[in-house]
Amino acid sequence: MLKNKNIICISSIDWDFVWQGHQEIMSRLARNGNRILFVENTGVRSPGIRDFSRIRSRIKSWFKGISGIRQEKENLFICSPILLPFPYLRLARWINSKLFLSKLRRWIKLMNFEKPIIWVFLPTPLTLDIIENINSELVVYYCIDNFRVSSPAASKIKNSEIKLIKKADLVFVTSRELFNYCSQFNPKVYFFPFGVNYEYFESVRDKRNINFEALKNIPRPVIGYIGGIHKWIDFKLIREVAERMPGCSFVLVGPIQADISNLNGIKNIYLLGKKEHSEIPFFIKEFDVCIIPYLITDYTKNVYPTKLNEYLAFGKPVISTVLPEVLAYNEENGSVVDVAVSAEEFIKSIQDYMKPQEEKAKAASIRKRIDCSQRNGWAQRIENMSVLINDLVIKKELLHPVWSEELLLTLKRTRKRLFKFFLAGVFLFYLLFYTPLVWFLAEPLKISQSPEKSDCIVVFAGGVGESGRALQGYEERVEHAVKLYKSGFAPYIIFSSGYQFYFKEPDIMKALAVSLGVPAENIIIEEKANNTYKNVLYCKKILNQKGWHKILLVSAPYHMKRVSLVVNKIAPDLKVIFVPMPNSGFYRHNDFSIMHPNERQLSVIQFKSFIHEYVAIIVYKLRGLI
Repeated sequence: MLKNKNIICISSIDWDFVWQGHQEIMSRLARNGNRILFVENTGVRSPGIRDFSRIRSRIKSWFKGISGIRQEKENLFICSPILLPFPYLRLARWINSKLFLSKLRRWIKLMNFEKPIIWVFLPTPLTLDIIENINSELVVYYCIDNFRVSSPAASKIKNSEIKLIKKADLVFVTSRELFNYCSQFNPKVYFFPFGVNYEYFESVRDKRNINFEALKNIPRPVIGYIGGIHKWIDFKLIREVAERMPGCSFVLVGPIQADISNLNGIKNIYLLGKKEHSEIPFFIKEFDVCIIPYLITDYTKNVYPTKLNEYLAFGKPVISTVLPEVLAYNEENGSVVDVAVSAEEFIKSIQDYMKPQEEKAKAASIRKRIDCSQRNGWAQRIENMSVLINDLVIKKELLHPVWSEELLLTLKRTRKRLFKFFLAGVFLFYLLFYTPLVWFLAEPLKISQSPEKSDCIVVFAGGVGESGRALQGYEERVEHAVKLYKSGFAPYIIFSSGYQFYFKEPDIMKALAVSLGVPAENIIIEEKANNTYKNVLYCKKILNQKGWHKILLVSAPYHMKRVSLVVNKIAPDLKVIFVPMPNSGFYRHNDFSIMHPNERQLSVIQFKSFIHEYVAIIVYKLRGLI
């Protein structure tokens, strides 16, 4: 059996669910010195109302450990991930993959859990992400279900399962149907039906005088079933047989997972619910006849009933519906199981087993059943699996030394990350510069009103605001202010700027205005302000001196929001009409849908101006200026 290996088991069930091969295999491997991380079911469909109890259990399991990981026993750790419940939605898968892989890598590093064997029961897209991003020794896929027909939601798993089968180093299957299917995609497929913990069942079988109270008050003979009470059970068959055999008690032991209304009102049917795995052998020991009453569907054609070998471990007679795997089992083991195709045949088989038998023949039948079970014990199953795994590990090491694998994997990851960064960069560039997104985000900065008759026109110069370069942008503001002046909206203009490059900016603005026909005596210069706050502060002093209370304010369109916040803070009595330039080379933006393609592209200068304004508003807020 495998020894001293690290194994990540991606399970299709939770650890505390009905005990199956998942828990049995990993428990035995842990006891043999392998370290196991058992990842509970990450989901094959979106949950519904009926899954509330499962969701609650998952949350409880998450809190049992540290960030969802707890130690169950020596060498065995349970991971109970909480993920977005949309396993096939690309965005949800991306988020789940990022979050889960981040935690998984940290745990692997912390626990020195390098180069694990990844043992998969659940072939979802998330599983593929884990395999592709974790440096593993090899990948084993244990195909135990036909997910393609198990449910409409689970059928979406088909594509990821095919990818997993192709990628897996070894594929184990539990039925011949699954063997034929998987062999289409991978030559390394091996038949390993679920086994039985024969040693434990044998110990219970050989115990004498056990006082087992669970079936004490149930009349004999007892016709028993062990396992989930799920939708694959033929409830109609059970009801008909029970109604026609009122002298027998039909006992079903297992969690109820389907609508059982068809069994209501039948007094000799007993539903005992889920029991601890350790109790199951004691129930089987008390059964007189054991049954496997499955429907025959595309799904159950792939099912190898685990309970079969558990029943036979006690030498109990077994009656089953016509499951292909049961028929194959009979071919290999001499028709040890009765197969019934109808309720009549079920009843006849039960009646035959109730008849007195000659002790020698009865003992021989019991011994034959027990021997069949022993040959199908988990000990031998796992030993055979281990031989295949160990052989493949040795071959891979000979073909690809560890250092070369590490180097190739590192190069592959690096290329993959660089490609992702490149795609993300292209997408972000297109989003920012070729879509209306930034225009939309910048729109709250803009305030524009219709001009009204006012005391004066105040122009805040640009400095290096729009372009990041000196003496660019003021021309547009001066031109707009002059048009308002000539239209008669105000008799005076104030130019406010404390910037000086080769010349003082307000002097240049005044000279330009004069050249455009504004009398010099109607222009006032404010030349100390070097930011928006001081623009408002110093202009307020001039306005107070002149007794002016209503102004037209000219500045860049997306500068207006910050100006309005400052005015509200330090000049709340001032009436301001915001009249930015309607067309600016630095802020030109019309209806995106009707713009010429060449106009749609956002320039770096425009982008910088938007960012500058938002940052400035945040800084002003932090400094208490607005």
